Amino acid sequence: MLDDIARQTAYTDFSRAKNRAIFSQIQNFMNPDRNKLLSFHDVKDILKPKNEVYMGNQTVPINLIAGSEGRYHDFNKYFLPKKDHLRSRWQRVDEAHIKDIVLPPITLYEIGGVYFVRDGNHRVSVAKTQKVEFIDAEVISLTTEINMKPSMTVDELKEEVIKYEKNIFYEKTDFDSLTNYRELNFSSPGRYDVIYNHILVHKYYLNEGMKEEIPFSDALVSWFNNVYNPVITIIREQWLLAEFPGRTEADLYVWIIKHWDFLKKKIGSYSLAEAAGDFSKKYGKRQGKFFRFLVLLADRIFNAGRRNT
Repeated sequence: MLDDIARQTAYTDFSRAKNRAIFSQIQNFMNPDRNKLLSFHDVKDILKPKNEVYMGNQTVPINLIAGSEGRYHDFNKYFLPKKDHLRSRWQRVDEAHIKDIVLPPITLYEIGGVYFVRDGNHRVSVAKTQKVEFIDAEVISLTTEINMKPSMTVDELKEEVIKYEKNIFYEKTDFDSLTNYRELNFSSPGRYDVIYNHILVHKYYLNEGMKEEIPFSDALVSWFNNVYNPVITIIREQWLLAEFPGRTEADLYVWIIKHWDFLKKKIGSYSLAEAAGDFSKKYGKRQGKFFRFLVLLADRIFNAGRRNT
């Protein structure tokens, strides 16, 4: 009799949980990332942890479990089940919970202060549905300097990493005081290291033929004035940002310099302005090209009017 009651209750619990998952999907229709469970591999690729440490068995707050290693497509952000094929296993776990049967600890990865399920996704889903506050887990911790929040989306995590990388770069190079420029912004992580290497390469060429090595600070200022700013001027003159929505001037600088280098090796003599135009032609958005055409046309009409007055 007790088994029948537990089975029927678990059946109803799953149906309610799945319906809540459907309702959550509808609520987040305009912003689907808010409804997605984080992928551990995606987070790991973004944070690039340095090492792993086995932490043993711990009691972990359920509300700090933010994602999954392999089942992130099966559950939503709140670990509600999204698919019918989860029912059988989910109900067995729920029946065990109803009958107070103790299940083995789950296995979690900890990174940035939040947890990702390696094994035990159904147990976490049931525990969250039943408003359980803590769960026993075997934990492996991955080292990172970035602090996460369970509610973060992938894009928000990237923004946090970019902010961290920018602060490190500015502190390491004294970039702000040397250039008085705080707008070296990127839309993806990992690009401040690219800029640092560009400065080092510029420093190398400046040092050629000199008796004494110039300071890094002098190379940075020279790079900013003679390499970075000319590219940014071209980007603005050609209205290239309009063709790359969501990107920054610094993004385009990195891409254009790389494309320019490619063209010079392939073709030979090639101006920076031509390289920028070629890059835009090959990779820019069509709606951006139309907007850019309108802006350039308006600019020409305005300048022609000024010449005739």
